[in-house]
Amino acid sequence: MILDRIVAKKREAHAARRPVSLDALWEEVARLEPARPFSEALRDQRRAAPRVIAEFKRRSPSAGEIRPGAEPAEIARAYAGAGAAALSVLTDEEFFGGAPNDLIVAKEATSLPVLRKDFLLDERDLLESRRIGADAILLIVRLLPPGELRALLSVARRAGLDALVEAHGDRELEVALAAGASLLGVNHRDLDTLTIDLSLSRRARAIAGPEPILVAESGLHSRADLERMREHGADAVLIGESLLRAPSPGAALAELCG
Repeated sequence: MILDRIVAKKREAHAARRPVSLDALWEEVARLEPARPFSEALRDQRRAAPRVIAEFKRRSPSAGEIRPGAEPAEIARAYAGAGAAALSVLTDEEFFGGAPNDLIVAKEATSLPVLRKDFLLDERDLLESRRIGADAILLIVRLLPPGELRALLSVARRAGLDALVEAHGDRELEVALAAGASLLGVNHRDLDTLTIDLSLSRRARAIAGPEPILVAESGLHSRADLERMREHGADAVLIGESLLRAPSPGAALAELCG
């Protein structure tokens, strides 16, 4: 399965990375400016459709090449001008064509908060995310035993990071809630089969209750999709592929945002 391959590659990279003590990383993080408020940017119940986290990526295992050679600063500025509430930047190189520098460049180009979207597995991953400028990080329930998920949420809070905890299905959502997640990502795409089920976000709101911020992810392409997500109770949506395939990603986002 593609997810297993990705995680195996991440663990290989972890084994080969330059040894830097966690104490040194924490000292470096303590000297950084406060992160931009990611969660706060997503709450706005007055809108007819959810807030948009606009994503930058060049390719994906499910979609293949999306926008080869795309420049993160150019795309980030277009998204900001078109009404994005926040940015998401894929930093995985082998499977998504990204790099940590894409996040650095995108953040420098706008004042929006930025999510590092990658397959993060341990404390060092989170501290390195903060060091390159991430304001929020992605934690995928399927990759992390409940105890590790809970521990990484604690690390994120201590480091000043928001954590988008991504679940697919009711059981994973319950694991996320039990771990203390307050920012929930509902991935409509099954990471094993790559099939899409847009009804998951409605069930997620029913399970989570009104308090957590709910972000609907994957399979969203149109204004009607966004309005449907609002009906499901989503506070925000994460969209990338449909925007990046458009001739003008900024114009496509402006149309979505109305």
